[in-house]
Amino acid sequence: MQKTEDIDLIVNHPKKAINKLAIPIIISYLFMMMNNIIDGIWVSGLGPHPLAAVGFVTPLFLALVGFANGLGAGSNSLIARCIGAEDYHKAGNSAIHSIMLSIIMTVISTVVILLLLKPLLLMMGAGEVMSETMAYGSIVIGGIFSVFLPAMMAAIFRAQGEVKRASYPLILTAIINIILDPIFIYTLGLGVAGAALATVLAGALAASPMVYWMFIKQDSFLKVKMSEYKTDFSIYKDILVVGIPASLEQFIISFVSILMNYWLTLLGGTLAVAAYTATWRLVSIGMSPLIGIGVAALTVGGAAYGARNLVNLKTSLNYGIKLGMVSSIIISSFFFIFADPLSFIFSYSADSAVLASSIVEALRVLCFFILFMPFGVLAGNIFQSMGKGTTSLIITVLRSFIMEVIFAGLFAFIFAWGVVGVYSGLVCGMSVGSLVGYAYINYYLNKHRSYFED
Repeated sequence: MQKTEDIDLIVNHPKKAINKLAIPIIISYLFMMMNNIIDGIWVSGLGPHPLAAVGFVTPLFLALVGFANGLGAGSNSLIARCIGAEDYHKAGNSAIHSIMLSIIMTVISTVVILLLLKPLLLMMGAGEVMSETMAYGSIVIGGIFSVFLPAMMAAIFRAQGEVKRASYPLILTAIINIILDPIFIYTLGLGVAGAALATVLAGALAASPMVYWMFIKQDSFLKVKMSEYKTDFSIYKDILVVGIPASLEQFIISFVSILMNYWLTLLGGTLAVAAYTATWRLVSIGMSPLIGIGVAALTVGGAAYGARNLVNLKTSLNYGIKLGMVSSIIISSFFFIFADPLSFIFSYSADSAVLASSIVEALRVLCFFILFMPFGVLAGNIFQSMGKGTTSLIITVLRSFIMEVIFAGLFAFIFAWGVVGVYSGLVCGMSVGSLVGYAYINYYLNKHRSYFED
């Protein structure tokens, strides 16, 4: 059976498993990032204010996406560990509990964020573009259901090696959104609200194949039968031990992005935020290979940890970093060399032409943000795979909340480098924090070697 081959690959062949799992994930994330780019292209045609409005909402939206993915990481880690330990009954029961958890968290998150949306946006400095920001934000946040359940189903598929089923819907989401964007924004004349509607509708439509595979066809290695659900709080705890810290990591990253938007507003006004928003969408493409490799390493590392196989766990870490570094060097170089033509993507219209030079300036600094990122990201993913979500969170806090903020504030305000100082600080903070995270995971694995030798 194909399912047995998938499980064997994850448990016994870590390099091959990472290659097989990572490629479809990378492709799907590239489509997602390209979707964000194209979304930004259509919105930028409306002028810098709508693009800035999207920029103010994006950190909140990404925080919720990160929350969904964090819960998925908790599920992925637990199911993979159960599979590695050959406890298939608990693996299936964990999948059922994961679906229930995602439904509960979707309802709570949507209600809370919608109630707090306007005050949060005002605190972020969006007052100048509040009408556009609320038009976009209320729809995107209200439709976050199109993110939560698909993220959890994808995690369940990945944990058992069914990476294509986890990845194809993400590609489909991007394709649908790319088609709907110009129709909703321009043909129907909905403007920035049209971009939000396209995003929500695309996610909801693309999730339907996963719903069919998981709940109707039910031909996966693990059977998810909600009729067999019986509450087991220990399973919820095991998921949340990784899921909550993983979610908080994205909240921290989003908070830093919000802070950077605020600082850029002070230093360069709305145009600086618009340029940063556009540039960050390009940089996010450069992160896609690393995200795919990291998610693959989480699955393979979880199986290795469940099987108490230190060699395979270290292989997941170091092989993942090797692949990540190759992609980061290539992409950073490409962004630096081709910054000028890339800037035209977001400055093609008469209304947005003013952004061109600012985007070039930002991209030639922020392209180095991803250079040493593999060390920190893979360290965090491997800690998550072991069920050490809090340790992964600490690494992210050190890297993003402490290092990036300190360096950005130092360069921008103390050294008076202004907007460029913010960009340079983010790069330095990421680099230093990532290398510290890698050093610590090696120390941790050597210190706890006895666990794998029992």
